[in-house]
Amino acid sequence: MPHTLDAAAVRTWCALALDALGRAREEIDAINVYPVPDGDTGTNLYLTVESAARAVDAVFDGHATTGPASRPTLPDAVRAMAHGALIGARGNSGTILAQLLRGMAEVLAADVAQGVDDADAEGMGGMGGPDDAGQLRRALRRAVESAYEGVARPVEGTILTVAAAAADAAAEAQGDSAAVARAADEAARSALAMTPGQLDALSRAGVVDSGGLGLVEVIGALARALSGETAPWSPRGARAWTRPPAPYRQHPEPAPPHAEPPPHAEPRPRASAHGPMPCPTAAPGGSTTPAFEVIYLLDADDTAIPRLRTRLDALGDSLVVVGGDGLWNVHVHVDDAGAAVEAGIDAGRPHRIRITHFAGSGATAAAPGEPAAARTREPAQRAVVAVVPGEGLAALCTDAGATAVAARPGEPPASGELVDAIRRANAREVVLLPNDPELQHTAAAAAEQARAEGVRVALIPTRAAVQGIAALAVHEPARRFDEDVVAMTSAAGATRYAELAVAERQAWTMAGVCQAGDVLGLIDGDVVVIGSDLAVTAGTVLDRMLAAGGEMVTLVLGAGVPDAVADRLERHVRGAHLAVDTVVYRGGQQSPPLLIGIE
Repeated sequence: MPHTLDAAAVRTWCALALDALGRAREEIDAINVYPVPDGDTGTNLYLTVESAARAVDAVFDGHATTGPASRPTLPDAVRAMAHGALIGARGNSGTILAQLLRGMAEVLAADVAQGVDDADAEGMGGMGGPDDAGQLRRALRRAVESAYEGVARPVEGTILTVAAAAADAAAEAQGDSAAVARAADEAARSALAMTPGQLDALSRAGVVDSGGLGLVEVIGALARALSGETAPWSPRGARAWTRPPAPYRQHPEPAPPHAEPPPHAEPRPRASAHGPMPCPTAAPGGSTTPAFEVIYLLDADDTAIPRLRTRLDALGDSLVVVGGDGLWNVHVHVDDAGAAVEAGIDAGRPHRIRITHFAGSGATAAAPGEPAAARTREPAQRAVVAVVPGEGLAALCTDAGATAVAARPGEPPASGELVDAIRRANAREVVLLPNDPELQHTAAAAAEQARAEGVRVALIPTRAAVQGIAALAVHEPARRFDEDVVAMTSAAGATRYAELAVAERQAWTMAGVCQAGDVLGLIDGDVVVIGSDLAVTAGTVLDRMLAAGGEMVTLVLGAGVPDAVADRLERHVRGAHLAVDTVVYRGGQQSPPLLIGIE
């Protein structure tokens, strides 16, 4: 049964797309030959959609806390999807996909705002009118326009070509939104099959474009979400409509070593909002592949972006700058990674900087400034990878020999970041500490991928940073791997955890109704105390936890929490609970302001 184009449909679309890309990831990686044959397009697209899906889920979860009848509108969902994709975009294709989703969000959110009042929107699930099909046609057209605007030198035979074909077919399709999506899906599959004839690199390798194949999965998921077909993704060949009519991998006759590209390999210029755009088939000047991929988020005024594009275009190729309203995602391939980052600094504030060195047919991720020797050193026998919420805890973990992964407020690490951290640890055996119940599935996916790469990984299901600290304290690399994992698991399991948080809005809790600004005391994730003062509320939480016994209290102070709070709590523990020691760390996390562990 066809579904309305509303917030629920967007959530379903994201879930289906994530499932499809997860299953097709290895296949997409395997045919990745353009623009760089680094075998990561499928993984990058998966991580991009994973971030988008997580953002949409967060919007639904936020509404659920305000009441059972509250639900997000279509603008809420599509804006979250676009923002999540933007901040989580990986690689060339992932960045372009983020801009495609942003272009769709611009239309879908604007149509609702202009077409119907809040009461009507609530009655239609946040839709904004009966013209679902018209909305989707306009959204797909704007998606393509914005993607071409974001790519400095568009190339035909890529994800852009597949997106354009889908939008063209949608514009001509008749019927409801489900019919429009099906037409876009069919056209995308046909366009994908044609990509080897449009791009010489694909023709020589005998494959279709990997980014285009990923987009086919995303558009196919949209068609299924709007058609009401929510069954899991089917293996290749089991459902013909989910695959292009030609094989992914072809076997053309080998070309002579210095043969000229055939006429059909010439790019087909495409008109955008600014007229026809050039579509070279190779890097400017026919240069060889640059040494580095540089990606970062950039806080910058929109007026600074044209100059940034010009500077980066002169430094390298595969330049994609997408986003808007002060937040941008920058992607470029260059030989001088430092110059690419400096260009971002001149334009605004770059952050979440990621530099990847292209090494032969693969790539090795490196943190900014990491020496090349760090990527080629002999693997260690064992390492620990821990997710932590603040710089202070990251430094603590690093001092203990662990590899720390930052968990930013509202931006938990994706599975790809955890896999990267495992690779950086450069060890044959790795203990992974997620330190958050919401990261259990993400960490499990990362562990599976690392195991597939030959690393022995043990995932300890730590639910809080203080449990990770306890596990790290008993870590002993000289022990047998299994014995070390058992000891760390036991230490983490013996540590009860709590946190003090500040309520952002009025809400129902297990301890009653809280108001915005109230201090909440949570034990094992449940609110048990509502107060107005951080130290007083924390003292109540400590008393409740220590009533069941304990030998050691760990306090982790957030950014801005004065030392006086820790001093007061230490005196409270000494005075009320004999033979209980207290240790204090400066975690530096923005939220929550205080973490508590009881061992």
